[in-house]
Amino acid sequence: MTQTKEDALARRISEYLHAREGVAALFGLAMEGAGRGWAKCSMIVKGEMTNGHGVCHGGVLFTLADNAFAWACNSRNVVALAQSASINFLSPARIGEKLTAHAREEANVGRTGVYTVTIAAEDGRMIAVFQGLSRTAGGNVVEE
Repeated sequence: MTQTKEDALARRISEYLHAREGVAALFGLAMEGAGRGWAKCSMIVKGEMTNGHGVCHGGVLFTLADNAFAWACNSRNVVALAQSASINFLSPARIGEKLTAHAREEANVGRTGVYTVTIAAEDGRMIAVFQGLSRTAGGNVVEE
């Protein structure tokens, strides 16, 4: 697959944001890929990420999805912030499982972007689905 100039810029933006995010380091989030309108990141569920039932805490799952969402909605190199977001939890994630969040742009109209982020386990189980609405704030994320 040939990488476009836009995809290369989107990857650079994701790398820039990833390097500046304290939460990415805290949770061990890894960038798996990025392009214009999409991004993927992953993490391994650790013991300190669990809730009282011993499964991955919903807030941690939200953070994973929100990270992929942030990279995708900033991929056009216009500063974008979350306006709203929601998540539906479908299956529990357990300690040691690798989870991958895949964000994709559904629509981008004016200053508003609509994104869906799916979180899946390595065995293919769907863990959660996140919906995010972004709003551009102006300015570039990185210099072109």
